Amino acid sequence: MKRASGRSSGRPQKLADLIQRELSGLLQRELRDPRVGMITITAVDVSPDFSHAKVLYTALDPAHVEEAGKGLKRAAGFLRSQLAKRIKLYTTPELRFEYDVSVERGDRLSRLIDAANPKK
Repeated sequence: MKRASGRSSGRPQKLADLIQRELSGLLQRELRDPRVGMITITAVDVSPDFSHAKVLYTALDPAHVEEAGKGLKRAAGFLRSQLAKRIKLYTTPELRFEYDVSVERGDRLSRLIDAANPKK
């Protein structure tokens, strides 16, 4: 069964939502890497077998994206071990971080629409 948003409502989605909440908290409270300071987890996609999780993030400053990605990649093992302590699963998914371009793309499209339709 599909939800209105187009995403499935099964166990992988529930786990993805839980991982997103837990990771957001971990990044805020536990991670001390300054490169990862101003990022937001926008979505998590968990594979059907729960072995991998693609974590999408955005950065407040677009110039900060590359450094944030390096920091997240370096912290992936630590974050996975912390998730394992908080979420009781047979195996904790391997985390793969990717920059979420959809927010940036949406902002650009919004500016183009505003420019094409000047206010009267």
